[in-house]
Amino acid sequence: WPTTVKGCLCGCCWALRPRYKRLVDNIFPEDPEDGLVKANMEKLTFFALSAPEKLDRIAAYLSERLTRELNRHRYGYVCIAMEALEQLLLACHCQSINLLVESFLSTLRLLLEADKPHLHILATNSFVKFANIEEDTPSYHRSYDFFVAKIRVSGIRGLQGVVRKTVDNELLVNIWEPRHMEQIVPALLVNLQKHTHTESESPAEQTEVCFRELLGRAAYGHINNAVRPVLMHLDSHSLWEGQSFAVQCFQIIMYSIQSQHSHLVIQQLLGHLDANSRSPASVRAGIVRVLSEAAVIEATGSVGPTVLEVFNTLLRQLRQSVDYELTGYYDTAGKHRTTSTEEKTLQDAVIKTIGSFANTLPVYQRSEVMMFIMGKIPVPGIYPALGFEGSRMIQVMLLKSLLQVSERYESNNLLTALPSSFLEPLLSFTLMEDPEIRLLVLSILTSLIDRHHNAAKLNAARLSFDVSLLELKENRSSRQDNLFMRKHAQRLYRHVYLACKEENSGQNHYQALFSLLAILSVELANEEMVVDLIRLVLALQELALSNQECLSVFNRCGVHSLCAAFLNLLSQLGPPPPLHQHVAQVKRLVKHSTAENNTAQFTLKYFVCVSEEDRLSKRKSIGDVVSLQIDMDPQFCPDTQEVTNLFPSEDRGSLEEEERRRRMQVVEKFQTAPFEEIAATCGSRTSLLQSKLDQVFNSIIRSPPSPSGHSPPRSTPLYEMKFPDLCVY
Repeated sequence: WPTTVKGCLCGCCWALRPRYKRLVDNIFPEDPEDGLVKANMEKLTFFALSAPEKLDRIAAYLSERLTRELNRHRYGYVCIAMEALEQLLLACHCQSINLLVESFLSTLRLLLEADKPHLHILATNSFVKFANIEEDTPSYHRSYDFFVAKIRVSGIRGLQGVVRKTVDNELLVNIWEPRHMEQIVPALLVNLQKHTHTESESPAEQTEVCFRELLGRAAYGHINNAVRPVLMHLDSHSLWEGQSFAVQCFQIIMYSIQSQHSHLVIQQLLGHLDANSRSPASVRAGIVRVLSEAAVIEATGSVGPTVLEVFNTLLRQLRQSVDYELTGYYDTAGKHRTTSTEEKTLQDAVIKTIGSFANTLPVYQRSEVMMFIMGKIPVPGIYPALGFEGSRMIQVMLLKSLLQVSERYESNNLLTALPSSFLEPLLSFTLMEDPEIRLLVLSILTSLIDRHHNAAKLNAARLSFDVSLLELKENRSSRQDNLFMRKHAQRLYRHVYLACKEENSGQNHYQALFSLLAILSVELANEEMVVDLIRLVLALQELALSNQECLSVFNRCGVHSLCAAFLNLLSQLGPPPPLHQHVAQVKRLVKHSTAENNTAQFTLKYFVCVSEEDRLSKRKSIGDVVSLQIDMDPQFCPDTQEVTNLFPSEDRGSLEEEERRRRMQVVEKFQTAPFEEIAATCGSRTSLLQSKLDQVFNSIIRSPPSPSGHSPPRSTPLYEMKFPDLCVY
């Protein structure tokens, strides 16, 4: 009896349920393998069409039943529920279909979230059927983003599975062939480009994982086939001009491939840059930016066997950019215009990339790169096709490139960092009229000599500063440093002096000259060098006071400021103590006196010949060309005697004036005298020289005296002997 009552109660409750629920329950058979109960499905469809206001409830209940069966892993009933939803969608009118769509899409989402491939296929097929239904009016509240993302993730996972199965299996199809890579790589890039990392299962993240795995399995011979489709995709979709996606792609590539293969990617990028030499500046700049980022990631020293070819390609791009900027077109036909701003953006990117590549190289290769760049700098008149402005622009850009390399160049041996073959042409640019070129050269010299990075601290200091507060790093001069200064010091001083005579120098030039002298003092100074530096400063003061030099008031003030700042620094670095006392006294006078009353006059002679002969001369000391005499007003300098003892007085002005006058007479004679007179003069000097040589030879071959006091018979000198013709070679 109780069982009968219980069955009756259940039957009554079931009968009390809404009709649409009973109709939905009736479409499910006892055995899911029997499939959908078609007769009951027809009843449900007829009810839905008769009462369209119940469609949303029917769809919601079907979705509820599907969720329940999905959680119980009864996938047969899940397929039946999806079939019922599809038939309802196909049977309903366009006006009422919106009542079903939300439940239908939520059901598809449940299937896609399940980790079952056959359920993903079921959801995809159902969505395709839904997509084929034509609707009269669009629905603005629907969103298919999640469904599209899930489909993409599923496709990417499938592609990842294909890669894993075939990449190392030689019996299957070779996935590294270009025809396969040209299908796989662009598909990955499209998904990587159009989506962002919003969640852990996003298409972008799955795409990146798949792309990294593919590249990580690439052997040496596969790199080109894997990278070429990336370049083609970026070209065809104009993605070089952006500043993120192209860089992102190659960051993934460089971090994923084996480090010993990274130079292959660099070479492909360089070749692609050459291939796009006739492309807009924005495209070329984008490729160069990618190169710069790739160089940072690249393992140290793995640019490849052709290191200089990398820099040759980049320098060639600079040369072409100058041509395009001057002509206003980036093609030979003159059809595609470019602007100076676009080309300068490219030039800055190339210069930065040169520095990035140089920083990956060992020290010895950086020296080769600097020599290579120096050899590319055009000398005025060598390339007339460039014109004056073209040559100047290339000189500026190559010197900027040289500065990029030198800023992080660290060498303990200045003889290696600044060999004569590099230093002499570099110093020659300090005499050029262009102020930008001179400033770049001074910066390069300072960065190469500044091995302890003191220049930034010195540049931040004011005219009057305390060296102890700057925390400068000083080291004792090495033997190589002393050899370098003995060989090149006078040439450096001479160019500093001549640079101060340039009329178009600005504040930056005097700041750069101070930095150079300061770094020389901190890095390389010894007692002999300090004396020479002081003499140089005094000569610069005389230059600023001289009425014979055509310097503006600004230039004279700049030279005075340079001298004051450098003497202040030099006096605090060490001996001699009188210099420190004198500088401190002058500083007090400047502080408490007016400009008219504060007089400290230095009178000296400093003769610099700008001729080639003087450039090649090798003086041992700057004292050979500098004659000084300090004359200070005793009213303001009571310790004049002490300061004077610091610099020995050398009154050779009259002798040098006489020597200069004699040289001028010789030059004038050779320019105006007749040839016979010149020949006679040279002949007399030749006779005098021959007589002196005879005396030397006689003293060399003269036999020593004999013990008896008698001189031995004189033998014929060797140089007077006559030998047979056969003995003469």
